[in-house]
Amino acid sequence: MSFDECYLCGRKFQSSVVETKSEIQFCSTGCHDVHTTLGDETSSETIESKEKDTHESLGEGIDQTFFRIDGMYSATCEVFLESRAEKQEGVVDAEASYVTETIRVIHESDHVSKDELRDTLSTLGYTAYLREHASKNAQESTSTTRRSREIDGIRKRRDDQLLDFRYAAGLLFGAFLMVPYVAIMYPIHLASILDWEALHLFEDTFQMSGQGGLIFLRIYFVLTGVILFFTGLPVLRGAFISLKMRRPNTDLLVAITVLSAYVYGTVAVLLGRNDLFFDLTIVVAAAVTAVAFYESSVKQRALNRLTELTVSQVDTARVYAPDGTTNEVGIEELTSNDLVLARQGERIPVDGELAESSCSVDEAVITGESLPVLKQAGDNVIGGSIVTDGAALIQVGENATSSIDRITTAVWDLQSATHSVQRHADRLASRAIGLVGGAAVVVGGGAATILDMSVVNAFLLFLLVLLVGSPWALGFATPLSVATSLEEALRRGIVVFDETVFERLRDIDIVVFDKTGTLTTGEMDVIETDAPPELLEAVAELERRASHPAASAIVSAFARESNASDSLRSDGGVIDEDKEKDTGRVSEFTSHRSGVEGVIDGTKLLVGNPDLFIQQGWMVSDDIESRVAEARGFGRLPVIIGRDGAAEGIIIVGDEPRDGWDGTIRRLGERGTEVVILTGDDEEATDFFKRHKDVTHVFAGVPPEGKTATIRRLKSGGQVAMVGDGTNDAPALATADLGISLGSGTALAADAADIAIVDDEISSVETAFDLAKAANHRVKQNNIGALLYNGIAILAVAVGFFNPLTAAVAVVACGGLIVANCQRELAKS
Repeated sequence: MSFDECYLCGRKFQSSVVETKSEIQFCSTGCHDVHTTLGDETSSETIESKEKDTHESLGEGIDQTFFRIDGMYSATCEVFLESRAEKQEGVVDAEASYVTETIRVIHESDHVSKDELRDTLSTLGYTAYLREHASKNAQESTSTTRRSREIDGIRKRRDDQLLDFRYAAGLLFGAFLMVPYVAIMYPIHLASILDWEALHLFEDTFQMSGQGGLIFLRIYFVLTGVILFFTGLPVLRGAFISLKMRRPNTDLLVAITVLSAYVYGTVAVLLGRNDLFFDLTIVVAAAVTAVAFYESSVKQRALNRLTELTVSQVDTARVYAPDGTTNEVGIEELTSNDLVLARQGERIPVDGELAESSCSVDEAVITGESLPVLKQAGDNVIGGSIVTDGAALIQVGENATSSIDRITTAVWDLQSATHSVQRHADRLASRAIGLVGGAAVVVGGGAATILDMSVVNAFLLFLLVLLVGSPWALGFATPLSVATSLEEALRRGIVVFDETVFERLRDIDIVVFDKTGTLTTGEMDVIETDAPPELLEAVAELERRASHPAASAIVSAFARESNASDSLRSDGGVIDEDKEKDTGRVSEFTSHRSGVEGVIDGTKLLVGNPDLFIQQGWMVSDDIESRVAEARGFGRLPVIIGRDGAAEGIIIVGDEPRDGWDGTIRRLGERGTEVVILTGDDEEATDFFKRHKDVTHVFAGVPPEGKTATIRRLKSGGQVAMVGDGTNDAPALATADLGISLGSGTALAADAADIAIVDDEISSVETAFDLAKAANHRVKQNNIGALLYNGIAILAVAVGFFNPLTAAVAVVACGGLIVANCQRELAKS
């Protein structure tokens, strides 16, 4: 048997699956249609060219290692960690992504070990954890991925507890310090502005130049330093890294402000002056840390919302011995040619070959096909699919791997790529720092040289310019805007972890929808029927012995009421032990690839698609054939029912479109966004969606590998978002510029996506676009509001009223405006 490689997706397939006039071959009609429609911008060779640089073609002795990094939260972190890794001898290349908290390192294993790399990357508050790349067997990689996530979760909780402590120290201890500070220092500062006798009397009473005043100020010097270097340590670290990497960010703006205020106060204490800015240091450090804590809390709540998603991977397998006994072992213990038993309702743990008999399996989670597939002895079965009828005895192949595990590996590879999105506020920071720093040097230097001011006073003036001119509030406004936007999205059932998502979502040109389970409900229901009632009841009794979505729908709709609760679930649920009692009228039963037949109360019945009736030589009227064509035109499944050699009726079963799907696509079209539908189902199931005027392309019969390749080709025409729900969608979700998973899907789909819609409403896709637009407006508004501090401070300097009190007023006014704006509803529900 010869095999070809699909020109589009690189998938291996048996020759002549799809006939083409050219020499290039395709594994499915779907891949052929994608190539024909979208052109030849990217072949499978081009698609895999980057991967070849990091996989087998790297050569012997070259390893690719992935690390999960705690503490990454900006593009600056990416540059720093990449630089640190590349300085290590034996490292060929490094690529980091703060979006996924990941760094991929390509290195010579003989020169530098994974443990050495981990130690190198664990520095300055970053902690690296090894995540083995799946160059070994796939399930080891998958298991490692799960274990590393558990370890990461523990470390995250520890980090969050430390963040809690920093937040508590900054807020509670800072508030405790501020009470006596405000009570004593603010009236003194106010006395320099207002000529009130009472204020001057207060100033004379609390002489800061006396011994008591000096002790008071020195105590505050120490306590303020504790808050600055403990509560504000993450900000200072971020500022240090930004300087080291020459990439100014908002952390640097905040650090300039708090350090300038602290150093100014320190010099003032030494000179016996009372124009201190210790309060500014305390308030700004505490406020920025509080926002970081709030943002972390919102993301933690978002994470908790995802725990309800299903998990498709299987950790253990039931090994079948020659004597008929079974023994449960871990997947990693399986070897080639082992026999593995999967009972009805269970997931097949690994890929392999059906050793004997026959069974039906639901491969939707892998292939996207909505209907089960009948497997005969010798057929290949896919790890991760569900046995819906009978039991499967699988002979393990050469590599005991699961298709889900391979998809997981593909997702991990794809997710490692960085989005290279830098916060708008960081770009503003890079401009502001140069401007403010230059102004401070000019003013301080000019005062010392031209005005003949003392070096100490010129230095204080230099610090004062930094303190007044630095737009530190950008470091407060941006994360607060992000956190409140994420929280509002969460309240609407939209989980977003990455703050760059809203920015990327606004730039989307093409939205790709998976069909099964995304545009449709993913569950079979009886839509329409035309047959005698007594025949429908008999058909339900016959279908009770089958176990696939269409059978379950028929049993639910037409079985006798006493048996209705016993129908099998469409996901291959646990078999009913009293089944024989319920189907006692059935004297014969045969399962075919496209239907079932049997004898009930002496009457022979046949249930299935038209091809089955033709094969069996049964009569089908023109009217029923017309109804079949009409049902297929609407993307539904027609099931013909007949008895004693002739078709007598039809049951129309369908995976119904979700409520609101057409409105969602229409509104996307009104935005000027192209809509593409991608599915593993056959073309007949997609005809209904092709009629929508805002649907640009519909590609049917596309395998998971083809979905990923299709996304890559679409990306050549603009920014692409993918909306899906199943494990088979995960690589495509990760490949897209932005992935959106629906809550009815699998955990792997959610893990691959940038947005998870946990309430399972397709209309939330449009809501996400609305929130992205509104979030952008909010960030811009708050960035403008952040400059209010500088406006008030500069105005106070201009009129000669600037002192620590006016600085405090500017901080409160600026912070209050930003917080108030963040409390407004982000977008209309």
